[in-house]
Amino acid sequence: MPTPKITPKNPAFDFTKYRPFEFAPHLPDRTWCDKRIEKAPIWASVDLRDGNQALIDPMTIEQKLKFFKLLVAVGFKEIEIGFPSAAQVEFDFTRLLIEGGHVPDDVTLQVLVQAREHLIERTFESLKGAKRAIVHVYNSTSRVQRDKVYQLDKDGIKAIAVGGATLLRDIAKRYPETEWIFQYSPESFSQTETDFAVEVCQAVCDVWRPQDGQKVILNLPATVEASTPNLYADQIEYFCRHLPSRKDVIVSLHTHNDRGCGVAASELGVMAGADRVEGTLLGNGERTGNMDILTMAMNLYTQGVDPELDLSQVSEIVQVATDCTNLPVHPRHAYVGELVFTAFSGSHQDAIKKSLDYNEKHPETEQHWDVAYLPIDPVHIGRSYQDVVRINSQSGKGGAAYILQRHYGFDLPRWTQIDFAKVVQNQAESLARELKTDELLDIFTKTYLTQETFKLSDYQINNRGGDVSFNGQIATPTDVLEIIGQGNGALSAFIDGLVKATGKDIHVTNYSEHAINTKATESLLDDELGDNQTNSAAAAYVQLNVAGKVYSGIGVCSSTVSAMLKGVLSALSQSW
Repeated sequence: MPTPKITPKNPAFDFTKYRPFEFAPHLPDRTWCDKRIEKAPIWASVDLRDGNQALIDPMTIEQKLKFFKLLVAVGFKEIEIGFPSAAQVEFDFTRLLIEGGHVPDDVTLQVLVQAREHLIERTFESLKGAKRAIVHVYNSTSRVQRDKVYQLDKDGIKAIAVGGATLLRDIAKRYPETEWIFQYSPESFSQTETDFAVEVCQAVCDVWRPQDGQKVILNLPATVEASTPNLYADQIEYFCRHLPSRKDVIVSLHTHNDRGCGVAASELGVMAGADRVEGTLLGNGERTGNMDILTMAMNLYTQGVDPELDLSQVSEIVQVATDCTNLPVHPRHAYVGELVFTAFSGSHQDAIKKSLDYNEKHPETEQHWDVAYLPIDPVHIGRSYQDVVRINSQSGKGGAAYILQRHYGFDLPRWTQIDFAKVVQNQAESLARELKTDELLDIFTKTYLTQETFKLSDYQINNRGGDVSFNGQIATPTDVLEIIGQGNGALSAFIDGLVKATGKDIHVTNYSEHAINTKATESLLDDELGDNQTNSAAAAYVQLNVAGKVYSGIGVCSSTVSAMLKGVLSALSQSW
């Protein structure tokens, strides 16, 4: 691989062209930083509007309907479905949902519209017959928009907001069969002087009069994320404190991800007093995206807070979302990426294995999830434990041991783990890629269980008052050895016979055994068990010191003694 060329620093990369964020209010007595989120906010999905407008190829009506049904199934009660006055396809989709009976009684449609009369009239037409709907009107209020886009002063901008609010109020009266909820956004709130944002929103409330029963949502967008999340939280807390109509309105957030902190900003904004959060599944949206509702909801879940969304089958949610948007999901995307519950690091794998083993042995003390490197149990969101540990050249002893234990029932003692880890690492390095689970089992089998160097023939073990004798034969590639030995047990008698037959200095340094379920390793054990098929067999782990060097072996058989003897020969074959 050629060495990449590093070009000289681009002189256009000039940080002096930027200035620190200047729109944060003075709030020395802020209270949000001492709070916790103890209840899920009202969630509002904008996948079908914000998310859709950010796609290279916008969704078809069929894809939007499929996505809408997904959002309903997940549990969203407020769904912004589009901008029906902006395009015929958006208008037609709105009519399809209403006339086709696709909107459950407990779900509220939301639509977006600019503060212009003909657009507002068209929007209400699209919603005719809806049981309940949110009409979301907006206009930009930031200094840069006032000065350079609209070229209006603050009074001119406020007049646009008041005019739009008045139109909504008056036109809604033509459709009394629908329960109307009005929503106003001072677009680019994050780059608006907070006092002015309060002034504009209160002027809108003066038109809508929420104190008289008209439901009102004030949505405060970080249209461009321009500050750290704590400063956005200051803006939200200041707004909530100073808005005269605060007790009569729902304060909503709509954060973007330009600085990569959209989720954090919404979390702190809720702590600062907001009631509602708009976002998209997986964070799709303009530029770097909208706030990822799935991530924020799962963050609540990990803290023992009911997210009030059903994310138990997250892989299915991701599949539908990617099918409809044609956008891939990064393998490291929080909670849903292919690799987020996967450990390649040896130390991580070892810690996961030990944590899970501990929890299995102490179920009475483990009432809450507490496993190293796993913030949640993957099973809770429809993922499998096979996702947790995967093997490459960076993996340690714990990873391979975990897979062999979870998938095949082999509980390798530490000294066997160390020995096998070296074999696995060498294989992964030679292939220069990750090893699959079946490949790992194949390596394990060839290394320990199917060695051809020694074959045990018929044998007899006699025990006379604690004096054990062994008499049998083993076949080598070139000879048949008579094994005759004595000891205080079958193992020591067999070793004694091997020492005499081979002339080698052989000592057992470690030994371990356990029962193994043949169902977990049925195909693997067929040859080992022959006609003696039972529900369980024995796995024996033997570590030998042969002429000063240490070797590990494993034997499997329906008989514990035969498994032990095979384990000895497996280890001995490593030295031959």
